[in-house]
Amino acid sequence: MLLLPADRVVVEILETVVPSPEVIEACKKLREAGYVLALDDFDDHAKWEPLLEFVKFLKIDFNTHDSERQRAIAHRYIPRGFQLLAEKVETQQQLKEARTLGYSYFQGYFFCKPTMVSGREIPGGKLNYLRLVEAVSAPELSYAAIEDLFKQEPALTYKLLRYLNLPLVGLRSEVHSIRDAIALLGEREFKRWVAVVSIVGMAGGKPPELIRAALTRAYFCEDISRSLGMNGQSSDLFFMGLLSVTDALLDRPMEQILANLPVAEEVRTALCGGSNRFRDVYETVLAYERADWDVLASRTKQLGTIEEQVPVCYLSAANRADAIVT
Repeated sequence: MLLLPADRVVVEILETVVPSPEVIEACKKLREAGYVLALDDFDDHAKWEPLLEFVKFLKIDFNTHDSERQRAIAHRYIPRGFQLLAEKVETQQQLKEARTLGYSYFQGYFFCKPTMVSGREIPGGKLNYLRLVEAVSAPELSYAAIEDLFKQEPALTYKLLRYLNLPLVGLRSEVHSIRDAIALLGEREFKRWVAVVSIVGMAGGKPPELIRAALTRAYFCEDISRSLGMNGQSSDLFFMGLLSVTDALLDRPMEQILANLPVAEEVRTALCGGSNRFRDVYETVLAYERADWDVLASRTKQLGTIEEQVPVCYLSAANRADAIVT
């Protein structure tokens, strides 16, 4: 354990661990060495008291504990300086309650789970973003149509130019207009960045983690394509990752959203739950996100890639996503 960098690792103590004298001594040594410790599935049982002086994070399962229990833990431990993490957050109401109680961190599939809304149109602003994604997904770009859509959303033009002038893009000249962007980036990169900015625009009112998830998946799917011999399909894989959260962004079924987008058939099949090689790539990134190692091993075996390449690609993708989101 001491071989891992203390400034980049949180040591999680599972609920099945017995706080024996040996465990307490080990936790003490880890804390003295600069490591941060967390108690998983914390239930406020007296047996954990000997470990609390070494712990910073308490993880509370929101599916196991009712509202009264969640509140009691918050009232008792936040004043003592502990940071609480709400895990298995599945609904908007649970997220709201956790924030109100003072929980600092949140985990759960809710963040990529759509809330289906029937009988209402997609809001105008988000519809324009979706039209931009449609425009850049087409086999042939209509620059005039894209410029018209940007004119309808001046803030989107600002966001695009701001992103394109980030150091990570690596352009030698500053981009001052849509025409500059097309000329300097080339068609492929221009399409990618317009799609990125459109997804960011759709995320208004949604947890920022959705944007991070979309970008991380997009970059991961693109990067892993090299190991899979799918270089020629890297752009489609990028779009698959990017579009994978649009159902949560727009609160509409994925099938409905993709019905009007001219995406590759492999992307449509994969995101709608079908079976193909794209779906195997998608399931790989989902398995890694969820730490489902059995599914990850199965998918990488099907793809014929080395399992050890997955964390390398994912870390690179997450870093690139963070550079944009932050």
